[in-house]
Amino acid sequence: MTETPANDDSARSRRAALLTVFLVVFIDLLGFGIVLPLLPRYADRLLEPAGVPSQLHGLVIGALLSAFSFMQFVFAPIWGRISDRVGRRPILILGLAGSVVFYSLFGYASSLGATDAELALILMFVARIGAGIAGATIATAQAVIADSTTPDKRAHGMALIGVAFGIGFTFGPLLAGLGLMVLPDRPEFAGYAAAGLSFIAWIIGMVKMPETRRPDVLSPRRNWFDFRGAGSTLRTPTVGVLVLTFFLATFGFAMFEATLSLLTRDFDYSDAGNFWIFAYVGFVLMFTQGFIYRRVKNKYHEVQLIRLGVGFMFLGLVGLAAVAMSGSATLRHAGFFIALACGVVGFAFLTPSVQALISKRSDPARQGEVLGINQSFSALARILGPLGGNVLFFAHSSHVLPYALAAVLLAIVLGLLTKIRRD
Repeated sequence: MTETPANDDSARSRRAALLTVFLVVFIDLLGFGIVLPLLPRYADRLLEPAGVPSQLHGLVIGALLSAFSFMQFVFAPIWGRISDRVGRRPILILGLAGSVVFYSLFGYASSLGATDAELALILMFVARIGAGIAGATIATAQAVIADSTTPDKRAHGMALIGVAFGIGFTFGPLLAGLGLMVLPDRPEFAGYAAAGLSFIAWIIGMVKMPETRRPDVLSPRRNWFDFRGAGSTLRTPTVGVLVLTFFLATFGFAMFEATLSLLTRDFDYSDAGNFWIFAYVGFVLMFTQGFIYRRVKNKYHEVQLIRLGVGFMFLGLVGLAAVAMSGSATLRHAGFFIALACGVVGFAFLTPSVQALISKRSDPARQGEVLGINQSFSALARILGPLGGNVLFFAHSSHVLPYALAAVLLAIVLGLLTKIRRD
């Protein structure tokens, strides 16, 4: 099947769309990266003054962390489905406006402190839920990439989102750490900084973002919650296996990601050092997708790159399991950074390759919906991964279990990949 990108008569329009999408994802992940390292700290200070029993502290903090991903799980296919009907531009602009509102609310909630702990905690939950709904437009951003690229350039376009992800996740924790040093008594800076950046992106989107949905491809009307659409996607040859592959790989990666700060604590890294670890993860992701992946994509098929990515992830997680069990401090620190890099490089190869292959093997009239369903399953993995990872982390003194299970999941994924053929 040959696809023609939207607005083929205007290369400038396509470049503007890609640049704006890059900015949308960057802002989303920059805000996420600013807030994520600080969120458990803020919440922990509020729980006791708010009257939450100590035995529920972990559950409440876990729920606060998972609320964002749960909303993405619910709303990613909805936004994608609506964008197939009304266009990509209004959905992305609406998502940015929502980010401005809810990151501002998070900043206000952070400023209340222990004196209004119960109200602050409630507002923090509302802010995270709202930010998750607004951030669920990431699937629509992927649909813009699909609209604006030819099939042979699709993986390059999806890698652009990965670069934005990496840059945001690199500089977000750095800004958070800098903010803690410069403004230790102003915790609201994180939310307000993220809101300000989202406002800038909203203005740029209003001025520069063109519509990319192809006018010659009409999507049939469906309900917002269309479970038949999800079932149809999962039954589609290759696409269903790819969605399951991405779910399992993201589940394993989320277990590692959610327990990373706990593992670094075992290695005696300070809070400031922990921010540098998160920035290191973002930098490796950014460098891999921004430079390495874009150069090897022309030489290898997406299926080969998916296998390579899963292989690197497997090595990285096995390495983390070995590091967790090691008694040598020197081996721990050296092996930790090597294993961490392997896992992140693998995920950087996997993500754009899966997204590109799903897009290329889906009905053009359902690009937004299908990519939204894939994003929804990814969000589900990011809900379940942190819960399972933290339970397993504390289940054994070696803290090896989450990484061992993640490696097993990736071994299953390697088996699934035998069902995907190159076309």
